[in-house]
Amino acid sequence: MLRFDPGEGRIRTARRFDVWEGGGEYNVARGLRRCFGRRTAVVTALVDDEVGRLVEDLVLTGGVDTALVRWVPGDGAGRTVRNGLNFVERGFGVRRSVGVSDRGGTAVSRLRPGDVDWDDLFGRQGVRWFHTGGIFAALSDTTAGVAAEALAAARRHGTATSYDLNYRPSLWTGRGGPAAAQELNRRLVEHVDVLLGAGLADLPGDGGDPAERVLADAAANPGLRVVATTHRRVLSASRNDFGAVAWSRPTGLVEGPTLRDVAVLDRIGSGDAFTAGLVHGLLEGAPLRRAVDLGVAHGALVMTTPGDSSAASLADVEAVAAAGEASVLR
Repeated sequence: MLRFDPGEGRIRTARRFDVWEGGGEYNVARGLRRCFGRRTAVVTALVDDEVGRLVEDLVLTGGVDTALVRWVPGDGAGRTVRNGLNFVERGFGVRRSVGVSDRGGTAVSRLRPGDVDWDDLFGRQGVRWFHTGGIFAALSDTTAGVAAEALAAARRHGTATSYDLNYRPSLWTGRGGPAAAQELNRRLVEHVDVLLGAGLADLPGDGGDPAERVLADAAANPGLRVVATTHRRVLSASRNDFGAVAWSRPTGLVEGPTLRDVAVLDRIGSGDAFTAGLVHGLLEGAPLRRAVDLGVAHGALVMTTPGDSSAASLADVEAVAAAGEASVLR
């Protein structure tokens, strides 16, 4: 989507906005490319108009390959298809962050099974890792089918997969709510190696001890290789404690560092940044604890800059991971 950011102000009183690109799956690809130096691409659809080309320009600036973008003709007024917009204010102190999505009828929500040649990507081009999640799958009935098709193809070709539960109430209003989201996620997770955002065994977004949620998901889904989730204690919109836990069969439960009282400029995208760090660590064959450390450090750093995307370098991440505390962020 194209994100509109009123800076330190509020959406309802804004007179100007900065714009960024953003999206739950895309943010992971961008973090892997810009911070960790991995070659990444995004599979999506955009309307071929000035807004779509602006999104493309932002994605190219992030270093993510756009060759797999499906360009859809527009009608000039957005009646039949359009590009998604996301208005987000960061919050400050007692004023929490607020997001207003405007994404009905978007080009990406019209993707259907058969639109993407997954066998070519995973079998001939040799993609090593595929990431998707509950946001894309929830956009429409057809995108759920695309996600299932992609994950099944990745499994056939031995491509590692990750899936972020990422429950969003706004996407399930009038479509069955949490129960329907849970049912969909359970079907998709059958083809997943790494599950992010634990809580599949309970209601999506359910609270409780993160370690218990991770273990419950691992027990309920024996095909998973890794289950991981971030946890956060919100002291205010401007101060968070931030950490993560993970599980794998060889290691059992691994508790990553908890960074205390992290100063937050913009928390949007921090969970995706955690995923990017975790995936990078797993791709390089690092121990699970090392991968979790990289994820926590990257997630914390993303909260210190505006926009969904990472502005951190690998050296920044290594420094925070080595320190294991938030004091280096101040």
